[in-house]
Amino acid sequence: MSQFESQFEENLYQLRREKLAQIAAIGEKLGLSHADSTYPNSFDFTQTIPELRAIGDPKSGEELEATRVEASIAGRIMAIRVQGKAGFAQLQQGGQRLQIYVRKDDVGEDLFALYKLLDLGDHIGVRGYLMRTRTGELTLHASPVNDKPAITFLTKAMLPLPDKYSGLGDIELRYRRRYLDLFTDTGDFESEVPPSSDDTANDAPAPEIEPAGGMPVQTRAAAREVFVKRAAILRALRNFFDTRGYLEVETPMLHTIAGGAAARPFKTHHNALDIPLSMRIAPELYLKRLVVGGFDRVYEINRNFRNEGVSTQHNPEFTMLEFYQAYANYHDLMDLTQELITTVAKGVNGTTITNFNGVEIDLGKWTKLSMREAILRFWPENILAKPEVADFASANAMLEWLDRAIANLPLQESGSIYAHPSVEVAKTLLHCREAIQSGTPYGKCIAELFEIVAEEHLIQPTIIYDFPLAVSPLSKVKPDEPDWVERFEFYIGGFEVGNAFSELNDPDDQRARFEAQLTERERGDDEAHQMDEDYVRALGYGLPPTGGEGIGIDRLTMLLTGSRSIRDVILFPLMRPQAKSVAAKEEEQEHGESAE
Repeated sequence: MSQFESQFEENLYQLRREKLAQIAAIGEKLGLSHADSTYPNSFDFTQTIPELRAIGDPKSGEELEATRVEASIAGRIMAIRVQGKAGFAQLQQGGQRLQIYVRKDDVGEDLFALYKLLDLGDHIGVRGYLMRTRTGELTLHASPVNDKPAITFLTKAMLPLPDKYSGLGDIELRYRRRYLDLFTDTGDFESEVPPSSDDTANDAPAPEIEPAGGMPVQTRAAAREVFVKRAAILRALRNFFDTRGYLEVETPMLHTIAGGAAARPFKTHHNALDIPLSMRIAPELYLKRLVVGGFDRVYEINRNFRNEGVSTQHNPEFTMLEFYQAYANYHDLMDLTQELITTVAKGVNGTTITNFNGVEIDLGKWTKLSMREAILRFWPENILAKPEVADFASANAMLEWLDRAIANLPLQESGSIYAHPSVEVAKTLLHCREAIQSGTPYGKCIAELFEIVAEEHLIQPTIIYDFPLAVSPLSKVKPDEPDWVERFEFYIGGFEVGNAFSELNDPDDQRARFEAQLTERERGDDEAHQMDEDYVRALGYGLPPTGGEGIGIDRLTMLLTGSRSIRDVILFPLMRPQAKSVAAKEEEQEHGESAE
């Protein structure tokens, strides 16, 4: 199948190939080899564009003229204009742009001919001196420096850049071709500079290229800015833990037994050992082994893999921070979590205020609610028989309440389909009654109700604590409430960002919970996992009182960059394979290949 998406693109590729041959001929005329004329392996720049702008931006045109700041820079052409014997172009590097001015009398006939063969997307090196144009734009005036040429050709862009207004307006294309998104998405809608006629008899300089600052601004952050900020978030997290005596570690990504979370794993096979393996769904059990081994404070920034759906908040491959602290409990981690998020926000954004989905969020102000309190606070007014805390005390108490609540739902005549304003809550009530009656632990239904009733309302930073034992197989039980555990999750922007608990360290209790999971597995729960005998054995050597937590780095980055989708903060998110075009399928069929 052709590498080209259209005949136009193929024709343009061929045209640029011909230009590259002409550039090679110019280079060889100047004494360069064919390789150095077309794809040289280096360029001796003196500053990056951001560094040169830092030097030149504070200076006036008169100051630049008096000091004559010489420099050599390299970058990608993002706009270009030629008129007569002069031209302007915009070079981009390091997320910033600098205008260059090229005049035939300064660079020579051969290099000006080369300049006219350049296209948007080409990489070049430019030497010269800083100046300001009539409009005050900081510009590098191309001219030889220390007997080195004013322009050096570096790489030809054989494919055209997307149009700023329509090319990367296709969100899916931005994810599939992130390499384009990173250098074309600058946070504005500036368009390509239209080509000018080449009137060599006209010695007037080409009109300047308008700087990007005058263009309309997008409502989202530029792609490059998002990923630069993501790197800053990771540095801030590491600094936070390193300065508090935590040790960064690495644990296996291939597991013989998947564990540490309720999730479906990706499965693979190791040929040499002839054993099945699972990709890591969480590093938890290995990190706690390290605490048993005497590492009292450990953390890992890791990749996890879960064989689940894709959404604006989920990607099958994602990044987590997990940390564990000996001699601490979940209350200690609540305090640490608030300090961590506040510190990272200030370090990365300079403020605790962020904007997400059009809402201003203050990451320095937190609310704490138990799971039961959250259900009661956000219970829909149009669902009668609002529960009380006592209704969550046992399976029987919950069934009695469910009967009362369901009796107040306006069912249709068939009794199987109802018309209610809070339809998802009503569905959950019916499902919960059926599940508990069939033997499902009632705590699972409490957690399900919380997700439906409360989760979407947790926009400002909120800690939800005390979870049902049924959904927390690795958490320590509350001393006075055996059906509840010392666990919390924190929510920002309407979704979970982190999960923490006082770690279960009783080996007998842990074995019993793993056995209960095996029962759930036999009942068809594919998120319940096998017994990890070695982990239970490790607990037998003594895990001290320990608090542990996992935080989703991708979701935290979404919040701190105002990105609405997790795919906006992952450089190369998992995508469904692109559907083949009708023309491509027909071509395959003509050659006897399968069109599927």
